[in-house]
Amino acid sequence: MIRVEVEQAAKAFGGRPVLRQIGFSVEPGEWFGILGPNGSGKSTLLHMISGAERADAGTVKLDGRPVEAVSRKELARQLAVLHQDALPPLGFTVREIVEMGRYPYQNWLGDEPGDSAALIERIFDWLKLRPLEERTVDGLSGGERQRVALGKAMAQEPKLLLLDEPTTFLDIGYQVDLMDKVRQWQQECGMTVISVLHDLNLAAQYCDRLMLLYNGEAAGIGTPEEVLRADLLENVYGTRPYVLRHPDSGVPQILLGKGE
Repeated sequence: MIRVEVEQAAKAFGGRPVLRQIGFSVEPGEWFGILGPNGSGKSTLLHMISGAERADAGTVKLDGRPVEAVSRKELARQLAVLHQDALPPLGFTVREIVEMGRYPYQNWLGDEPGDSAALIERIFDWLKLRPLEERTVDGLSGGERQRVALGKAMAQEPKLLLLDEPTTFLDIGYQVDLMDKVRQWQQECGMTVISVLHDLNLAAQYCDRLMLLYNGEAAGIGTPEEVLRADLLENVYGTRPYVLRHPDSGVPQILLGKGE
């Protein structure tokens, strides 16, 4: 498990501020969601946490260490990223893609100290990838490719999983299946999860806490009940929603109001 600290972080591109003085922490084993309209800085913030982008000001720390002080290979052992576009349409088989997740543990000859075969087989069984293992990624559906991408991430055995809008191109069945798989995996190993999501209802169902970004600043941080309020959402998204309680889980669920 990893504790993530973002301390007064700021980022600009071409002189245009994208993030302004963002500060929050994510506790080990927590699922933290980042929400906000397009252009609010969500993905940029996730890139800073992953080390792909460097903050112009402030710091991002993983277990007390600035992310830029961690080597790329060590970062690959500590965290995995699941993007919205799953995998590029390369000519690798599903088995080859999942096994690529072991790269951070291998030497330049492709060998690693332990035997990861049992881990790979468990991943194939758990994600039901066996019927696909000899197929190339090119011929898979979006949902199947996202399952393969999750398998590759699982093979990394990360302590921190970053989700960058992973359900964007999936139908509702694949969305729920993916999020359920991530939650089961998190609960089994105590992994920390940070996810950027557009779907407020999915965020409410799966995240322990949320941060709502607006114009590069934190408009709200707290539990789903504290953040998904009609007045706050109207201010950020420009439309007044109805906020109801889910009949099973009791978390807030959002219905759009009729426009003027």
